[in-house]
Amino acid sequence: MKAPPRLQSLLEEGLIDTVVRQLMSGKEAMVFVVRSGEQTLCAKIYKEANNRSFRQAVDYTENRKVKNSRSARAMAKGSKFGRQEQEAAWQSAEVDALYRLAAAGVRVPQPYNFHDGVLLMELVTDANGDAAPRLNDVAFTPEQALQHHATLVAEVVRMLCAGVVHGDLSEFNILLASSDDVDFPVIIDLPQAVDAAGNNHAQRMLLRDVANLRDFFGQFEPTLLKTDYGPEIWSLYQGGLLSNDTPLTGHYERANADVDMEAVLREIDDARAEDAARRLRMATATP
Repeated sequence: MKAPPRLQSLLEEGLIDTVVRQLMSGKEAMVFVVRSGEQTLCAKIYKEANNRSFRQAVDYTENRKVKNSRSARAMAKGSKFGRQEQEAAWQSAEVDALYRLAAAGVRVPQPYNFHDGVLLMELVTDANGDAAPRLNDVAFTPEQALQHHATLVAEVVRMLCAGVVHGDLSEFNILLASSDDVDFPVIIDLPQAVDAAGNNHAQRMLLRDVANLRDFFGQFEPTLLKTDYGPEIWSLYQGGLLSNDTPLTGHYERANADVDMEAVLREIDDARAEDAARRLRMATATP
């Protein structure tokens, strides 16, 4: 196919040889299948800020730091240059998170290069070598639901131990890969990932991520709907007791305390917005 303009510089630099096809177009980016030598890769082209539909970006960018002091001042002022630098920082956040999580053993696509606003990374495949499906496109047996849920809860823990919260984890940004007849989930879409210790919204985001996993797999194995891994994981993390091997029960006893109604109402608003976003993704997503 004809290469889109945003991929021309990668062709000219010899980073890719051909563009095979468009894989998907989402709220944050367009993804193309490309060839580089003998490798088949993904090229993720980030959309400009005015073309993105991702909500509450301020929650995700809170306390993100840049090394250049001039850039930091410009970002704080909101100047044109500052907005450009903010956009560059937003795009590079996924690259940084991918390298960080891959090094920690989290199942994410292997990143290869980031050039001119385009991320080159591993193409996650199924048993036939085709692009792996999203969890949302797959039905599971109760046993499979239990297995994949346990795997993903462990991945959330591994991410948190690496200091990262995904922030938008759901069945729409987890792929079901396959290798040697074994299926396993791979976590994608990390430009909104936040630093667990440096973002005031990290706890709320982690609880929502884990709840999304519970609710999705609970469709196939209803016993999962009674679990409460999110608060348990965060409580262990805050207490310095969480490691990759920490046993979890899925139960959490909440202390009696006054209800923070403002927080509850914000969670309700978040849930409504998340549901609306999911419905929009289902209506507009292309295979």
